[in-house]
Amino acid sequence: MQQIPKEMFQPASVDLSEAEKISKPSLSFWKDVSIRFRKNKLAMFGLVLLFILVFMAIFGPMMTPHDYRTNDLMNTNKPPSAEHWFGTDDLGRDIFARTWYGARISLFIGVAAALIDLFIGVLWGGIAAFRGGRTDEVMMRIADILWGVPYLLLVILLMVVLEQGLGTMILAMTITGWINMARIVRGQVLQLKNQEYVLAAQTLGASTSRIMFRHLIPNTMGPILVTMTLTIPSAIFTEAFLSYLGLGVPQPLASWGTMASDGVSALQYYPWRLFFPATMICLTIFAFNVVGDGLRDALDPRLRK
Repeated sequence: MQQIPKEMFQPASVDLSEAEKISKPSLSFWKDVSIRFRKNKLAMFGLVLLFILVFMAIFGPMMTPHDYRTNDLMNTNKPPSAEHWFGTDDLGRDIFARTWYGARISLFIGVAAALIDLFIGVLWGGIAAFRGGRTDEVMMRIADILWGVPYLLLVILLMVVLEQGLGTMILAMTITGWINMARIVRGQVLQLKNQEYVLAAQTLGASTSRIMFRHLIPNTMGPILVTMTLTIPSAIFTEAFLSYLGLGVPQPLASWGTMASDGVSALQYYPWRLFFPATMICLTIFAFNVVGDGLRDALDPRLRK
């Protein structure tokens, strides 16, 4: 048998300067997510677009001398011009001012509905999964029964029965809207509650609330954030749909939904009345969706193409 020279087993020399270049500091989970998210150009575009929409919702009405609710019957249905950048509606109200004031209402409805869904869904799903057994079965059967009720039908019914307003609309959207969040949180907690660090906390006598909010819920924040970014545009679209049915926010308040509803009847002769609110609805839904998809891909690299 041929002998292998000992020289072939000599350890390779290490260049310490090169080793320092190769070595990198360890990254936290959220830092790693942030890096991957920033590499997604479409998601970053959506995030920038969201910042622009929020900025205009805050400062847009201040950029024009016209008030969103002041009628000017001498300037009804005027096309976009230097005086009225987005034109006027059938009562002579400035559409630019109404568009960005309406952004406040539409975004508030979307964010408020998402936060309420978050609060109820996290508590319901987390408690059901952590307690398990009979508690889990009863709580999720209740959620299944509510889930079986047609969402839009229930929302419309509540808007008809109760007095119209922002509070009623948010209540109608969230009465069953939290169930999807609860199911997602429940699934995540079921996977985590038997992990070693959770069992160790139980052994050390940690309370249920401490285990839930210190160990379990923080480790489910990824799916929770993704779900929220998709809940907000859904609520904005639902508000627009209700406004189209005449169940939107009451006058003189303006929202993108009420403006789009008013503009549909005037589309043939005054298209700008529909174009601007409809465009803002589409841009907002697009921005939230691409941010949500980018966040999902950043949280789970296996989903990236």
